[in-house]
Amino acid sequence: MNNSYNITVVGLGYVGLSLSVLLSQKNSVIAIDVDKEKIEKINRRVSPIKDKEISKFLKNKKLNLLGTLEKFDAYTNSKYIIICAPTNFSDRKKEFNTKIIEKIIGDILQINKNVSIIIKSTVPIGFTKRMRKLFLYEDIIFSPEFLREGSALYDNLFPSRIVVGDRSVKAKKFAKIMKSCSKNPDVQTIFTGSSEAEAIKLFANSYLAMRIAYFNELDSYCEINNLNSTEIIKGISLDNRVGNYYNNPSFGYGGYCLPKDTKQLKQNLNKSPNEIICATIDSNEKRKNFIAKNIIKLRPNRVGIYRLIMKSNSDNFRESSIIPIIEKLKRENIDIYIYEPLINEKTILGIRLENNFLKFKSKCDLIIANRLDKKLKALMSKVYTRDIFGNN
Repeated sequence: MNNSYNITVVGLGYVGLSLSVLLSQKNSVIAIDVDKEKIEKINRRVSPIKDKEISKFLKNKKLNLLGTLEKFDAYTNSKYIIICAPTNFSDRKKEFNTKIIEKIIGDILQINKNVSIIIKSTVPIGFTKRMRKLFLYEDIIFSPEFLREGSALYDNLFPSRIVVGDRSVKAKKFAKIMKSCSKNPDVQTIFTGSSEAEAIKLFANSYLAMRIAYFNELDSYCEINNLNSTEIIKGISLDNRVGNYYNNPSFGYGGYCLPKDTKQLKQNLNKSPNEIICATIDSNEKRKNFIAKNIIKLRPNRVGIYRLIMKSNSDNFRESSIIPIIEKLKRENIDIYIYEPLINEKTILGIRLENNFLKFKSKCDLIIANRLDKKLKALMSKVYTRDIFGNN
């Protein structure tokens, strides 16, 4: 295998940016996005997203990485083009909106018909097969990512596994490229059919959502019956078959992946016997309703929302579990302030932002926090949270 390839990464969210940085250690990488500010930052070696490892690598490592807005520059000479565009779930159509991926594939093949197209975007099961038929092009490969927001580059450097939905020579070369740029030479690599790889991604994320829903239901039971959630979760988690991880109660799962991936899997399962995924989605909604009702029962005069981000070391508000809770509190005409230092506006969601923390804490008689941090340590007497272990 050659030591270096020309690689293009399309889409510079946390998946695409982390891959661009990872692969540009040993390959020539062009990163393309429609966001001019992102491209300018990357070319100045500044991370446009919050990720400690990405920032460190951009600043300190010698990377063969160039950002561009131009498709012709990005696609012409590449051996591999990796698509990392977002796929939002359409509640109206009951499926992922994959139009942007289809357009990108069409654009690529107009410019370069001697390239391996790697799809990293999450897609419905069967999507890659449909794309091969639609474009009459076999060299379209799905390879799922398993990255945590805020730790995306770390998870690429130390991958839990590499999954490639193809068994061709080019697919095996791509897996070697990924492995060679990681710091885990013994990482297990799995080659599957394309639909199997797509299923791995959706079922993996849906399992994580189910696990969150499970511990949240446990915590709701404890709160109703005045039991100690911490003791019960620790006792359960010491069983090696369960494991002492990913067990911290929250206001519900949210973020980029779990809400949309569970909904998509539900649709893929509609012709087979199923209950668990539907129950997971319903459980998550019930948890948010339960949390809102508990807050309302406290009859607060002024409620402070401490952060909109889904978890620590994140800059993502999308599908944050606290947002529907805020909407329910608004309907009760409760006076609300939001503390979110990542937002420079005066209001969000029709609610006042107060980003002076001293003023924020003095204005509120109850502070709601999905996740705790050291700023709240002295205020616990007026903090409502279900964060037991102080982790994500």
